[in-house]
Amino acid sequence: MKKIINSADAPAPIGPYSQAVQTGSMLFVSGQVCFDPKTGDLVNQDIVLETHQVMKNIGAILKAAGMNYSNIVKTSIFVKDLNNFSTINTTYATYFSENPPARETVEVARLPRDVNVEISCIAVG
Repeated sequence: MKKIINSADAPAPIGPYSQAVQTGSMLFVSGQVCFDPKTGDLVNQDIVLETHQVMKNIGAILKAAGMNYSNIVKTSIFVKDLNNFSTINTTYATYFSENPPARETVEVARLPRDVNVEISCIAVG
């Protein structure tokens, strides 16, 4: 059985998808970009702020499911320019003090709204 997870503290979906779907103890979080859920504006003045906003959006969805960053077991990071990888990686690392999740990072030609980074994840409660 699947349960749809939505948080008002994360951006509303811009297409036919849910912020997250929970089935049993597993939570599948859709790719998040740097929308500020309060204003609807992109927070992409620089890659550090952009990455933090993406992670905050993920955090809000995790919280709505009764989880936090420590529940994440897998992330997928999509970047427009791998030259930003080091900065994204350093920012991302601040959300995982120990036992970071498995992940892959992939450079892509384009992301929604021409953002620079999108992250999705799987968490287990």
